[in-house]
Amino acid sequence: MENITTSSNFIKNIVIEDLKSGKHQEIVTRFPPEPNGYLHIGHAKSIVLNFELADEFKGKTNLRFDDTNPIKEDTEYVESIEEDVRWLGFQWEGLYFASNYFEEMYNRALLLIKKGKAYVCDLNADEIKEHRGTLTEPGKESPYRKRTIEENLELFERMKKGEFKDGEKVLRAKIDMASPNINMRDPIIYRIAHASHHNTGDKWCIYPMYDFAHPIEDAIEGVTHSICTLEFEDHRPLYDWVINECEMESKPRQIEFARLNITNTVMSKRKLKLLVDENVVDGWDDPRMPTIAGLRRRGYTPEAIRNFCRAIGVAKSNSTVDGQMLEHFIREDLNLKAPRTMGVLRPIKIIITNYPEDKVEMLEIENSPDDPSMGKRLVPFSRELYIEEEDFMENPPKKYFRLFPGNEVRLKGAYFVKCENFIKDKEGRVVEVHCTYDPETKSGSGFTGRKVKGTIHWVDAKSAVPAEFRLYEPLILDEENEEGKTFLNQINPNSLEVLQGFIEGNIKDAKIQDKFQFFRHGYFNVDSKYTSEQRLVFNRIVSLKSSFKIEK
Repeated sequence: MENITTSSNFIKNIVIEDLKSGKHQEIVTRFPPEPNGYLHIGHAKSIVLNFELADEFKGKTNLRFDDTNPIKEDTEYVESIEEDVRWLGFQWEGLYFASNYFEEMYNRALLLIKKGKAYVCDLNADEIKEHRGTLTEPGKESPYRKRTIEENLELFERMKKGEFKDGEKVLRAKIDMASPNINMRDPIIYRIAHASHHNTGDKWCIYPMYDFAHPIEDAIEGVTHSICTLEFEDHRPLYDWVINECEMESKPRQIEFARLNITNTVMSKRKLKLLVDENVVDGWDDPRMPTIAGLRRRGYTPEAIRNFCRAIGVAKSNSTVDGQMLEHFIREDLNLKAPRTMGVLRPIKIIITNYPEDKVEMLEIENSPDDPSMGKRLVPFSRELYIEEEDFMENPPKKYFRLFPGNEVRLKGAYFVKCENFIKDKEGRVVEVHCTYDPETKSGSGFTGRKVKGTIHWVDAKSAVPAEFRLYEPLILDEENEEGKTFLNQINPNSLEVLQGFIEGNIKDAKIQDKFQFFRHGYFNVDSKYTSEQRLVFNRIVSLKSSFKIEK
């Protein structure tokens, strides 16, 4: 699959023009997450775009943590973000923290005050909102807007020293309360927060707002193209205002693109954190989560995620991608990589009554019917086997071609077996199926005497290894919330099914993150959280087939 940047898109065209005109000699992009949660698949799109855009033009990409809000940020998130970016296959040029620039930002704020472009305001949050106006009505000026430069300098210094409570005062840019762009109506650029910071500790009790900090960070680092999502389009005039009024030497250009939306998928870190805090999931890396950590634990590969991000492209308008598209790319990747094997998820035992009791036969079974180069494996076969519960029915419907009384099927890679009778437990559940086999029908023997319509998989009962299988459905249902209902009402109660079954003994030593294609069931990954020396736990990454097609 081609890189995202090898096909034309409007961002790439801007970069080409800027290089051609001599405006920039080198392209510098950045990926600037706030460390207030784990990265999700939407961030992956931004990572791939920024890193591959810079790579194509032999530029560089920085990783920067926008850590200007100490209340929500944590070192755990910093470490997880670094791991995710590396796992996706990218290496940053420079590693930066917004908090390392706090002194510089403070000095730039002082510059704005001295220029008469910022003032300390005593209005509380609700009052500031009331003064802001609407899309059709201008805002009202704060009664504190006319404070003198000297008074503002003194108050801002006292804010820095911690003399005021949280919310008691803020520093606002002095721009235009009648601007048609509400973001330009004297936005807050500093607030008080008496909270310990993961990087600077208790050195600061005033913190810059994102809209003030971000352009300064970009300028300090020499970022040429500051790529962000569409919700920041209305903030671009403020971005440029900060760059110019703070007299930054470097002049980055902000460019907006459409964020990624996927069906049945939450793209809000706040909501994802709620799922973790409410124990709906077992952590940020729960395989049902759209976080990169969750996708990794479920069994997605970085190649599949990169190819998905490249395929969806870069657009100027928001749209929603079918979640099956991501599944398409993991199937495409694992079809070439994942060894084939057999696993029985809901086992019932079959006994081949005419097979010798002490005999164990080693059968050669193809690892891939589509790719002979993947070779064959030896699988033990004996009198007692496990098959899937759904592969036997006492009273089958029409066109059911698996085992039922009197019917004959092929055991994959083995023999024809015919159901003679079965045993039920006290509850009426079938627990054992008795069959006979035809020794002339061994797979690969060239037998042509008769044909059967059904082929079912199995594992040898003597050598089978117990395993847990965890099957997933979308965690969130795309339904309109009724009035009064919350986001948590959209949780799919059937998002996880845990089954106890068996696998072939030849994969008993599977390691965490090993991936396999289980015949008929799909692609599975060895789980990193629940697997131990005592038990193997497999996450189903995706089923084998889908009707989804990629549009050419």
